[in-house]
Amino acid sequence: MTDAPRDIENLIELMAKLPGLGPRSARRAVLYLIRKRALVLTPLADAMQAVAETARECVTCGNVSTSDRCDICTSAKRAKGEICVVENVADLWAMERAGIFKGRYHVLGGTLSALDAVGPEDLGIPRLVTRVIEEEITEVILALNATVDGQTTAHYIAEELEGRCLVSSLAQGVPVGGELDYLDEGTISAALSARKRM
Repeated sequence: MTDAPRDIENLIELMAKLPGLGPRSARRAVLYLIRKRALVLTPLADAMQAVAETARECVTCGNVSTSDRCDICTSAKRAKGEICVVENVADLWAMERAGIFKGRYHVLGGTLSALDAVGPEDLGIPRLVTRVIEEEITEVILALNATVDGQTTAHYIAEELEGRCLVSSLAQGVPVGGELDYLDEGTISAALSARKRM
């Protein structure tokens, strides 16, 4: 607890809830923002307000957008026969940074986990199966993190899609236990190019 006014202390507590920030880092960040009020704090507050009012989940793929369907889902330039399945939006953005995949995405929002009571319906896997059928998808690329839960989820999806389309997964370049958001574009590109059938 600091001797800061309640409003500032509230801001510190909220900042400390962000990934990668603890109470000390949050305190330093808030003090920096206050010192740079005109250059950083006010524009940041305006940008956060705008995002709070406009950001939403794409109804088709689960990406973050400012409309009901994201730019990727509405783009006529994207390949229509491929869907790349990722765990979260950060992974989708990592794949897009690599710039090699030209199809569409499906964001699960997590992985299957018996311990956390996360089942297929919680991840929208039935919606993925429906998309594969309705959009006449020829290949689903499973770009899930190389963790136990990620691989369990990949195998479950592969079983659900068996006989409906080709199901492949990322190959070389993604280390076991690795997470896409922390990989460089070259590694992601190599893994996508060398994907293998499941």
